[in-house]
Amino acid sequence: MSTLYMVATPIGNLGDITLRALETLKAVDVVACEDTRHTLKLLSHFDIHKPLVSCHANDEQRGAERVAALLDEGKNVAYCSDAGTPGLSDPGAVLVREARSRGHVIVPIPGPSAFATLISAAGISGRTFLFDGFLSPKPGKRWARLKELLARGESFVLYESPFRVGKLLDDIASIEPERCICIGRELTKIHEEIVRGTASELAPRFPADSAKGEFCLIVEGRASEQPDSKRGKDS
Repeated sequence: MSTLYMVATPIGNLGDITLRALETLKAVDVVACEDTRHTLKLLSHFDIHKPLVSCHANDEQRGAERVAALLDEGKNVAYCSDAGTPGLSDPGAVLVREARSRGHVIVPIPGPSAFATLISAAGISGRTFLFDGFLSPKPGKRWARLKELLARGESFVLYESPFRVGKLLDDIASIEPERCICIGRELTKIHEEIVRGTASELAPRFPADSAKGEFCLIVEGRASEQPDSKRGKDS
């Protein structure tokens, strides 16, 4: 059967693309993508010329069936989200399920991820991080989910747009103003910014009417888990 390659692409700095990702994109017959305009810029930068097929988030199933049909024809396909590792807040998961149901091989090509990038620079201890992606834009649902997340013991990771990050921080500050947060804005890009502080300290820094860029946030748990120093040598 044909192969679907799930290819991680840079979240900002194009130098972060892996050699394996470039080799894969050059070798496949077709590149499927969340947004053809975005992926075309990436491919053009590396002088890669392949047919593109869209797999939009607003019509995931139809896009997945379109790509799966190409796999059925014997074509090998690479899928790229707009940025980072596919499968997190993009149509990748639907595409993988459809391709696997038809018997095709799924091969992950790992690489950049905003989630992992911010964790590496946050300085937050613990073995558990809960990824919750984008919260609901509806105030009531967002507030209710934040209450649930803040009540848990582990740290959690959120993605947010510049249009709603101010409201998100205001909500967290209203519920638990002293909760520590690490914010990554425009990660790996020219205007990259990583800041850490309490919810009440950070909320005024990113007001809803003037925040810019894409945001990733790690909200620290109430008591971060520390590595177990009592583990045996063989554990």
